[in-house]
Amino acid sequence: MAAYILDWLNLLVRWLHVIAGVAWIGSSFYFIWLDNHLRPPGDPADDEKGIGGEVWSVHGGGFYHAQKYRVAPQVMPSPLHWFKWEAYTTWISGILLTALIYWYGAGIYLVDPAVADLSPAVAVPIAIGFIVGGWVVYDLLCKSPLASDARVFGVVLLVACSLLAWALCQLFSGRAAYLHFGAVLGTIMVANVFFVIIPGQKRMVAAAERGAAPDPAHGVRAKQRSVHNTYFTLPVLFVMTSNHYAMAYGHEYNWLILIGISLAGALIRAYFVARHRGGASPWPVIAAAALIVLIAVAIAPRAPAGQVGDAGLDEVRAVIEARCVACHAAEPSHPAFPAAPLGVMFDHDAQIVAAADKIYQQTVVTRIMPIGNLTGMTDEERRVIAGWYHSLGGPQ
Repeated sequence: MAAYILDWLNLLVRWLHVIAGVAWIGSSFYFIWLDNHLRPPGDPADDEKGIGGEVWSVHGGGFYHAQKYRVAPQVMPSPLHWFKWEAYTTWISGILLTALIYWYGAGIYLVDPAVADLSPAVAVPIAIGFIVGGWVVYDLLCKSPLASDARVFGVVLLVACSLLAWALCQLFSGRAAYLHFGAVLGTIMVANVFFVIIPGQKRMVAAAERGAAPDPAHGVRAKQRSVHNTYFTLPVLFVMTSNHYAMAYGHEYNWLILIGISLAGALIRAYFVARHRGGASPWPVIAAAALIVLIAVAIAPRAPAGQVGDAGLDEVRAVIEARCVACHAAEPSHPAFPAAPLGVMFDHDAQIVAAADKIYQQTVVTRIMPIGNLTGMTDEERRVIAGWYHSLGGPQ
């Protein structure tokens, strides 16, 4: 019953996380678009009022006229809409989901003895330390002289993210490492909103309400962090879906794949930001596509090292019954799984044969199954599966 309740919590919190994330990313993308499409005001009176740019748009059968002040209006309007709870709700639900799956279930999803000999009691605090420490390091870098040059700082962030990806993949299961990489970036994004963007906006509003000239430095800092957030977005979205792709997180060089796909996402976002300004070069997209193709070719499935002999279904069934059906059955015996993961079941020979490609990919090529090798599948048993797959006509 406990596992069933956890499944429902997982469903509801994940649903909330996706809804809040769509709202946050949607509003973030819209305002980046809006900022990059602003044109000087056509009415001289608007310029005298302090309006720095405007844009006309049409949507849903109506016309919209958005204007941005260089600093702030002389009289603060009411109501004034703030955009913050989309970000906060995304982070809160994301951390709850991480806690439910990767921290509460650390022995299954976070720890992999083949990667590092960590106990759940040690691994969970380390994971939390990465999330908190990631923000601290990033914030210090933003306040350093390195941040004065956007291009130099972009390289610094790439190096820092690469080190983060490598370190996580040396400590946790590939799936957990990818998720925590996204959790660090997502925490940075939300902390930017909570500690920099919103406080800066509140100070500007307070100054305007006092009749004082707002300090434009608050707007400059908020813009810097907002730009960083938009480049983090696509890497984080990739990580949110990466648990479906063992070919990436289960690979020997999973950290390098994570860096490459994250860089491709940032390049794609850079193209669209430039496109909004009207001067986009196709090279960021070309570079991103080339990078993804390179990764796909490099990690394409290959025959396992050494020769494998043919094996029959009887031999494979014995391996699967010993190592797989504790989870992948109509009625799993493992207490953490109230139902077969993804509905994959191996109760009958027909089910095993139908899933031959997936069994080979997950147990021999990526070796991510059994998850965390909970049931102790041996190398010899993996060779049995490889031999059986070869006998069916698969590669040797």
